[in-house]
Amino acid sequence: MIIEQITVGDMEVFCYVIACEETREAAAIDPAGGEDDIEKIIALLSEKNLHLSYILNTHGHADHTYGNQLLASHTGAKTVMHELDDDLFTTEEARMWAQAFGLNPAPPVDIRITDSDRLTLGKLTIEFIHTPGHTPGAVCLLVENNLFTGDTLFVGAVGRTDLPGASLDTMLHSIKEKILPLPDDTIVWPGHHYGETPNSTIAHEKRHNIYITDFQHA
Repeated sequence: MIIEQITVGDMEVFCYVIACEETREAAAIDPAGGEDDIEKIIALLSEKNLHLSYILNTHGHADHTYGNQLLASHTGAKTVMHELDDDLFTTEEARMWAQAFGLNPAPPVDIRITDSDRLTLGKLTIEFIHTPGHTPGAVCLLVENNLFTGDTLFVGAVGRTDLPGASLDTMLHSIKEKILPLPDDTIVWPGHHYGETPNSTIAHEKRHNIYITDFQHA
């Protein structure tokens, strides 16, 4: 499996390009950013000889989605998001919120998913794990022993819960019920570089993440 971690956009989102090493079929997770950032992603695809089939969003916030349309127009990739966030973040209120931050809101996605849905990427399988809390339709993406957590779980922290549709109690429940049961050696790939390292493991977060240790969710 190929994993490339790229920092994109003014809010320094971690975008991931993941791909099947054998078939070279690829997906981009949260391709935020403008033309320069999207060109960086396209250059990486070309350099690695990868074909982009999917653009996957961990949630609907514009800082994670506003590169969707531009990247899709260059590659023909299909956009994918949980149905709850696809509904919420295409409302007029959400569009105005995105524009207030200087971001272009993404249009409705091509493929709407729900909990436990799967997509095939070459010889790989992507499983969507619904982890509401940061947003109603937030998901983590499990591929082999790699978990792409978006803004649900960071290294040593969790995502904000002071935005519309967010809930700290719901997020802690998602982490307890959906993330912590995964094997301890599962690699955590977060949506932002807010911790000491750019990635972590479930075992490390159980021991050191205060939102897990202090709330006794380990």
